[in-house]
Amino acid sequence: MQELQERQAAATTPTLTPATPAALPQHRDLYYAGAWHKPRGGYLDTLNPGTGESLGPCAEANTADINAAVAAAHKAFPQWSRTKPADRAVMLRKVAAILRDNATELAMLDAVNCGNPVAEMTRDVLNAAAQFDFFAGLVTELKGDTMPMGEGVVNLSVREPFGVVGRIVAYNHPLMFTAAKSAAPLAAGNTVIMKPPYQAPLSAYRFMELIDGIFPPGVISIMSGGTECGSALTAHPDVPYVSLIGSVPTGRAVARSAAEKLKHVSLELGGKNPCIVYGDADIERAIKGAIAGMNFTWCGQSCGSTSRLFLHESIHDEVVAGILKKIGHYKPGIPTDHATTMGAIVSRAQQQKIMGYIELAQKEGATLAYGGKIPSAPELQGGFYVEPTVFTGVSQDMRIANEEVFGPVLSVIKWSDEEAMFEQVNRVEYGLTAAIFTKDLAKAHRTASRVQSGFIWVNNAGPHFLGTGYGGYKQSGIGREESIEELLSFTQSKNINITL
Repeated sequence: MQELQERQAAATTPTLTPATPAALPQHRDLYYAGAWHKPRGGYLDTLNPGTGESLGPCAEANTADINAAVAAAHKAFPQWSRTKPADRAVMLRKVAAILRDNATELAMLDAVNCGNPVAEMTRDVLNAAAQFDFFAGLVTELKGDTMPMGEGVVNLSVREPFGVVGRIVAYNHPLMFTAAKSAAPLAAGNTVIMKPPYQAPLSAYRFMELIDGIFPPGVISIMSGGTECGSALTAHPDVPYVSLIGSVPTGRAVARSAAEKLKHVSLELGGKNPCIVYGDADIERAIKGAIAGMNFTWCGQSCGSTSRLFLHESIHDEVVAGILKKIGHYKPGIPTDHATTMGAIVSRAQQQKIMGYIELAQKEGATLAYGGKIPSAPELQGGFYVEPTVFTGVSQDMRIANEEVFGPVLSVIKWSDEEAMFEQVNRVEYGLTAAIFTKDLAKAHRTASRVQSGFIWVNNAGPHFLGTGYGGYKQSGIGREESIEELLSFTQSKNINITL
């Protein structure tokens, strides 16, 4: 309800001419069946988080719109699934080339619409292109097996696509998620309906304009909208596989809806991730890692951010001092400025949520060591900004240490006893990433085995590595992405027994 009220309020504001060099997409409608369609659900405005200005109306798909898109994707599936894998790969590589050729334009569009700095968004576009090339190169790995059964009998298994795949993605990387997350299911022979984030759909429209005509009609669809759009896609009986990048509550809602039809699901959800620093760690490396792991560039709006910093008491003060000295590099600024090192929060509602957590942390007894305010610079007053924030004196019993803020808030927890530290690290319901800093290899292995997280860095924090499975333990998700595991997850195995 808050989402709808916020967007309706924006829609009543006169559309302004955005003071930005971004080229906005020509289409704001829904794309399915190889064409653009007016939404039955109407239109609601999208905003520029950096200025608060309206960027104009965007399509709001309702259930009827989703029904039409699914029908088109379902119709296109038989022919697409029979397309030779090598031919599908050629099309994916064409998309990769187009993304690289238009990286600057798409990055600027994301900076305008989601608030992340344009320099970082260029990397997002290139990452999406890399994933299209990666999965194009893996199409011949969709292999089955043979099993010896004795003379006169051949037994083999084959991998086949599911059909229509619905993928719902988050706002912190709009173009990268919308584009890259279509690559694996397409490579596997599924048709795909992508739901871009309702807060920032513009780069998805432009992406579709650029690749229009590469795939047969119905193979890929772009359906923007809010809760009704996502719910209708998740519940549709002709969508056997649904996927989400989002919050844990949304993931639970998707899973409940999918359970009604026993759909296959993959969920990449939230995190309250630890960064553990031992007393023998390289101090300078640990300081850099603690800051890098927070992803301050995009305001900590990342499920992988290492927002709980566990510092051994012997190096606690030195590491905190180093962080406070270096964190000033991240200063909120206009997202379309190439010099900006930290962008805007995606919406006013999210900004208010973050500020609420900052106030709560102080009430619970944490010490505000840095930031914690909305910037006062005149040029930032129309947008949604929060300073990089560091709390010390945090205990694992505080809400700030247990709940995902999804903002630029780092909580520092001092520890001395390793067993007690492990208990605190694993106490949360999340288990996505973790970082460990130590010079002792045995200690690194021991700690990695004790931490309940799906993706762990040692003496590093933040980067993904294409080809390695990314995903979480516990409530942080189901499945692995950015690897051959993601590709295989969009296939189902069929056994064939032949008597000769």
